[in-house]
Amino acid sequence: MKIKNIFILLGVAAIMFSCAENPFTGKKTMALVPNSQLFPTAFAQYDQFLTDNKVVTGTKDAAMVTRVGQRIAVAAERWLSANGHQGYLKDYKWEYNLVDDETVNAWCMPGGKIVVYTGILPIAKSETGLAAIMGHEVAHALANHGQQRMSAGMVQQGLAVAGNIAIKDEQSRNAFNQYYGIGSQVGVMLPFSRSHETEADKIGLYLMAIAGYNPAEAANLWKRMKANSGGQAPPEILSTHPSNDSRIANLTALAPKAKEEAAKFGVTTFR
Repeated sequence: MKIKNIFILLGVAAIMFSCAENPFTGKKTMALVPNSQLFPTAFAQYDQFLTDNKVVTGTKDAAMVTRVGQRIAVAAERWLSANGHQGYLKDYKWEYNLVDDETVNAWCMPGGKIVVYTGILPIAKSETGLAAIMGHEVAHALANHGQQRMSAGMVQQGLAVAGNIAIKDEQSRNAFNQYYGIGSQVGVMLPFSRSHETEADKIGLYLMAIAGYNPAEAANLWKRMKANSGGQAPPEILSTHPSNDSRIANLTALAPKAKEEAAKFGVTTFR
């Protein structure tokens, strides 16, 4: 079986299993693992993470994380309801926690479980900067990006197994494993991940604006992220994320559109 045919099969499989819809884009997405299975697992992992790490409570920063998270969640509910997706968040169980860790990171698990590390707060610099971070992370959960990545990984692994079964000649099989591994990662999985990041940037920008936070601050946040990285980043084609410069340009261009979207909800002034 020619390697190019494997990539054709990958595309066919993706179409066959596109049985969920992204409410923010209207696109069909892979959902081999339903949220009814994914959410309980994510909730259990989140609880275990909180047990294993130092959760910060009773401080101004912890209160800020909760406040921003709640406002972003309300903005998401408002947007979804206004666009015909009432009840989309019925199985979400929002939770917002600040964790004492110098890692520059934040994340939101499927189903709305959020963690912000203390290490990212100096780069966030303000509540609006934090809203840009949390809006982006919440967007990943709302768009079911974790579900899609898991599904894509299952297809990638399944086709690797199928290729090894179908190819009888050992030399050809070894060549397939080498080229399929590199090709599917660089040609499919990494672009797939970068597209999710770009999508989350846009959705997050709209959510922070609807929540009353100035979307123009998102580009400034990423300028600070770029400075913090010291220019240490792989080429975009080999990364799971767009380059800092690409993100900054994209967020700058989208900020006026985010303000227009917020105006539909009566939000015309921003923090």
